[in-house]
Amino acid sequence: MGVDREAPVLIGPIESMMRWARGHSMWPLTFGTACCAIEMMTVGSARYDTDRLGIFFRASPRQSDCMIVAGTINLKMAPRVKLLYEQIAAPKYVIAMGSCAVSGGPFADGYNVVNGVDSIIPVDVYLPGCPPRPEALIDALLLLMTRNAAGELTAAQRWAAREPA
Repeated sequence: MGVDREAPVLIGPIESMMRWARGHSMWPLTFGTACCAIEMMTVGSARYDTDRLGIFFRASPRQSDCMIVAGTINLKMAPRVKLLYEQIAAPKYVIAMGSCAVSGGPFADGYNVVNGVDSIIPVDVYLPGCPPRPEALIDALLLLMTRNAAGELTAAQRWAAREPA
């Protein structure tokens, strides 16, 4: 990238500019189903002030680029989770927050619990804990922003490349 001498404009390949912009902002979907959602709400509070890091929680999947699955997912909710994921524009990221979203947690042997959200949608970052601390979620979001700025493939892109056409 460079600066045009004639006019004060930044010029460069559009892909590198898009990566830079995506690498400095993350808009997660506010989607919580259990106790981990309280920790996710704490991250959005004034104490942690994630706005200064470029992290703005959104209420609509069409305005989001990251889905934080915070809590237990029941089999009855699985189609809705997948629908919300499909409504997010690409590139999209997923964080499985808490032991319930990662592996089913203490409810793993239940008849109605999904044992890991990665059986429904591709997951980029696994955040273990019951519940994980807000600092851990901020670290996971910053990790996704770093990966995005570096141009790494998302879990969705790797998932699509794995499936036969």
